[in-house]
Amino acid sequence: MRYMIGFWSAVLLLALSGFAQSKVEIDDLSHHPFETEFPSGGNLSLHIRSAEIRIVGSDENKIAVHVGGTEGSHATNITARFERSNDSGELHISGGPHNNLTIAVQVPRNANLFVRIPAGEVEVKDITGDKDIELHAGELRIAVGNPAEYVQVAASVTSGEIDAEPFGESHSGLFRSFHKSGTGKYKLVAHVGAGQLTLQ
Repeated sequence: MRYMIGFWSAVLLLALSGFAQSKVEIDDLSHHPFETEFPSGGNLSLHIRSAEIRIVGSDENKIAVHVGGTEGSHATNITARFERSNDSGELHISGGPHNNLTIAVQVPRNANLFVRIPAGEVEVKDITGDKDIELHAGELRIAVGNPAEYVQVAASVTSGEIDAEPFGESHSGLFRSFHKSGTGKYKLVAHVGAGQLTLQ
């Protein structure tokens, strides 16, 4: 009897872990928009190819990706690959044309973000949580919300400008940065290699 209880407990545990883990891949993102459920308050890692990119929070517990500005056969080569384990997820968007591409990513409003993008014009807004965002080249704009909600802020550019009015900071030139400490609960790390970083 004890053996049977242990056996069925193990089966139930495997079943639950199966529901908590998933993998989704779409190879033709321009014609088949990507959408999957994801819990509020989760940890989300985004690795997105160069483009004009908007990452926006919503009240829905899901991740959705839409692309635009594409023409011709190269538009069918845009791939989204997503892996989830419990409340953590990792999304990769790759392929497609070299220019004239816009990517919109919808995520839960309450999410902890880790974002890496090679180049482009990037906007992140309406998201509450930790943010670690890096853009190698281009313009990065982050809507930070209430600055009092942050316990730690670190912003930097290798070459370019930082405009962070909510934190009373403005810098330009080479290797510019600032750090702030507070009494909030969220962490913000933002870096641009070459270009403009705006915290608003």
